[in-house]
Amino acid sequence: MTERTICVVTGARAEYGLLYWLLKEIAADPDLTLRLVVTGMHLAPRFGLTWRAIEDDGFKIDEKVDIDLGDDSARGVARSLGLGTIGMAQAFERLKPDIVVVHGDRFEVLAAAQAALLARLPVAHIRGGELTEGALDDAMRHAITKMAHLHFTASEAYSKRVIQLGEDPDRVFTVGALGLEAISATPPMSRDELEDSLGFPLGETTFLVTYHPATLGLVEPAQAVDELIAALDRFPDANIVFTGVNADPGHDAIAKRIHDYAAHRPGPTHYVESLGQPRYLALMGVSAVVIGNSSSGIVEAPALRVPTVNIGERQKGRLRAASVIDCQETRDAIQGAIEKALEPGFRARLAETVSPYGDGDAAGKIKAVLKKTDLQDIVVKRFVDLPPAA
Repeated sequence: MTERTICVVTGARAEYGLLYWLLKEIAADPDLTLRLVVTGMHLAPRFGLTWRAIEDDGFKIDEKVDIDLGDDSARGVARSLGLGTIGMAQAFERLKPDIVVVHGDRFEVLAAAQAALLARLPVAHIRGGELTEGALDDAMRHAITKMAHLHFTASEAYSKRVIQLGEDPDRVFTVGALGLEAISATPPMSRDELEDSLGFPLGETTFLVTYHPATLGLVEPAQAVDELIAALDRFPDANIVFTGVNADPGHDAIAKRIHDYAAHRPGPTHYVESLGQPRYLALMGVSAVVIGNSSSGIVEAPALRVPTVNIGERQKGRLRAASVIDCQETRDAIQGAIEKALEPGFRARLAETVSPYGDGDAAGKIKAVLKKTDLQDIVVKRFVDLPPAA
């Protein structure tokens, strides 16, 4: 077969961690050429310049598209979206890929999809069909679906939703979540190795906290994080580790409060902007509970048999395992959910947790489709109507 060039776009540390094993699959295939475009949080000093970690992993970055994440207001994010579309168009013109691969629902992913659409480049979208009703990402994800030509979903329910949006069933593939592959394929770290890498000891009870702006939430970001902090204060013996906040509207208010809290809480508290996938999964695995509103609490934590306290509306609509405890954004509700997660009876049932997100072999399935799909005329899409109800 003719060698095919696959261009993968990544804009955030967590997304890169999910894409890592797919990148390895593509790079190792002699019939495929990997091109990597890095943008968004990877290039911003305030988010840790995580593009360096990508290069440390042995990947060549072919293009860097800076979208200027200095302003987290709605106007600032809209400007970043525009810069991203311009930069992606220029990058794709230089790289001339056969397929553009994007993951998820963030605004820099929308920028890449827009630029590829206008350049008549086939788009492969990973993780379409999901719902996150408390975030603007929900609308962006469905918009990307309509711009994409190949769809890789995490469950049959999500595949049905993509088809419901009018996509050709022959181009929709249920592969599971890449995050589960990261768990099975990432070399495990011992607790001692993890503590040495982090530079601080972990206590008997560790809370892993990841909290992002709920961009369509019912509570203002600053108020919501204040409620979270007030709830955490009711567990003075817990060792708390916060991870970085996504670059969404409301980032600054949340990040400032978390930084201040980590600096002044009497008990052991740490803020790590970017853990990287191996450390994040290792820390999740030894934590008593995962707290916040990140998708990792919905997808990866159940696979590790770790309970999740999922706060607020941000992940509303996603499939859940029985280990996920949903609660409102109030200190009393969060405290109650954490207490439930720590109950011996609840923890005894964690071994029975079944993930709704597949078996952890998504990367190879995605690569095989990217490699074999006939791309001739693929950009000419037809809207497929659902059959009439009986």
